[in-house]
Amino acid sequence: MRFGAHVSAAGGVWNAPEHAASIGCEVLQMFSRPPQGGTPAPITAETIQKFQTSMKEHGIHAAYIHAPYFINLASGEARIRHGSIQIIRDELERGSLLHCRSLMFHPGSGKDLGQEKGMQAVVEGLDEILDGYKGTCQLLIEISAGAGMILGDSFEEIAYFLNKTKYGKKIGVCFDTQHAFASGYDIRTKEAWEKTIEHFDILIGLERLVLSHCNDSKTPFESHKDRHEHLGKGSIGLSAFKILVQHPKLQHIDLILETPFEPDISGIKKDLQQLKKFRNV
Repeated sequence: MRFGAHVSAAGGVWNAPEHAASIGCEVLQMFSRPPQGGTPAPITAETIQKFQTSMKEHGIHAAYIHAPYFINLASGEARIRHGSIQIIRDELERGSLLHCRSLMFHPGSGKDLGQEKGMQAVVEGLDEILDGYKGTCQLLIEISAGAGMILGDSFEEIAYFLNKTKYGKKIGVCFDTQHAFASGYDIRTKEAWEKTIEHFDILIGLERLVLSHCNDSKTPFESHKDRHEHLGKGSIGLSAFKILVQHPKLQHIDLILETPFEPDISGIKKDLQQLKKFRNV
């Protein structure tokens, strides 16, 4: 298990490893393209070389990509739905060129199509995204906080996507502690963690768990709101993250912080230091 954070790739993806190392990361997460839209910089041979050199120079063991925020495979607008499919496929190809380990995304909202048709649209989108894909960057479905008609906020829904798509065995899962907590999965105690892990394993399988976003929550249990907080300063509590780091069934995953950088980076540095302390006990 290694620790990292979502860091800026402004000015070129090759800058992300330096930013990550400056706060104590061992792995990193980044956007490979503007998260709010726009034309991405091409992944050229020079880009690949500079990124790989920077990864080695700064001792970053693995890189993960987060898909843009506007992705919605369940949109009622064909333009948005097909655009989302194309962007995720493009991001997988870009991630493969950069030798990134995984790309995580949120399935989207079913407010246009409704729950049943929205779920089916996500499955069809996954089939199209992975049709003919030969790259090495793995696609991950990230659990959502569940506000409104957001899809993928339960283990049951994620299992549905994985079981219904033709390519389910190739897809992994990203568990976000804050999103899961907001969606109703308690992780505040050892007993709660055991129950949540067991439920995940039964429905999805721990072998499909690749990564966890490691965030405390500004909002209470079952709030269905996506609001991240520094470790130990939110409703989940610091002891939950000690259990996560030390749990014997979770040692195969990496942890990525998405806690605030503002007003300065000292908070996220402390989060990383705390995770390392838990690991080294």
